[in-house]
Amino acid sequence: MPLNVHTDGKSNTPRDQAFPKYTIDRPGKIIFVGRHLSTKTHFRCLVRSISLSGAQLDVSPYLPLPKNFFLEILGVRDEIGCTVIRREEEQVTVGFNMLLAPEFVHHVLKLSFDAGLV
Repeated sequence: MPLNVHTDGKSNTPRDQAFPKYTIDRPGKIIFVGRHLSTKTHFRCLVRSISLSGAQLDVSPYLPLPKNFFLEILGVRDEIGCTVIRREEEQVTVGFNMLLAPEFVHHVLKLSFDAGLV
């Protein structure tokens, strides 16, 4: 079942609210981009929801987040480039640096469904 999403590019809706959000409650990793593009430092997070353009994450409120990092979702090999849009305590809203393919989001949803998380 492909996700068919069409949005009006002229709308004043913020990008993080322009696409449907899907609850996945899936573990993930925030991977910091260090010196010389090293990715040795990472921290755990919980990916609460995902859309084609971004995600809602739960992180430790004491974790200092850089503005840009990579997100890895458990069970998915790809790392997704992210930019922090908003942070309130442990809840972080991120925008993806590129829109995700609907097939990719479908794959992530299927993983969560198969694991009984949705």
